Amino acid sequence: MNKNTALPYNVSVLIFVKNQHGDFLLLKRNKKPNFGCWTPIGGKLHMQDGESPFECAIREAHEEAGLILSNSDLHLFSMIAEKSYEDTNHWLLFLFDCKKPIETLPEDISEGSFQFFSRSEINQLTLPQTDKEILWSLYDNHRDGFVALKANCSSKENLQIILEECH
Repeated sequence: MNKNTALPYNVSVLIFVKNQHGDFLLLKRNKKPNFGCWTPIGGKLHMQDGESPFECAIREAHEEAGLILSNSDLHLFSMIAEKSYEDTNHWLLFLFDCKKPIETLPEDISEGSFQFFSRSEINQLTLPQTDKEILWSLYDNHRDGFVALKANCSSKENLQIILEECH
């Protein structure tokens, strides 16, 4: 990436939702970013409305999975700044663990289809590179605390991950 080239900056949330058996709800994306990959549900903040990350997580959980959540149903366990993701955008991601289980598999949506997976099955799925190398390890090790990271995701360099804060 040319250091003089400005990329758009997006702010989004990802929500780790489980069913009553502890299996994770994942979305197989049928559009970019992460086309063809399995990801937690989530989406972009409505920044023009001043939407907070918690408000966005509550809205996205309802829009994508039909879940009715409140702030107390969510735990913010990570914030990740991804520089030059897919060489097209910078992302600021807020990761939430959902304490309220989902009861049924949601209907497919325009962004993709849903399925439940055990934690061990997730390692065998087609995942975005940063999810494989960062995201699921963060969930496993920090879902009850908080961790902040930054990652250089440029395809022209090896993935660099820098810890900024950890509790």
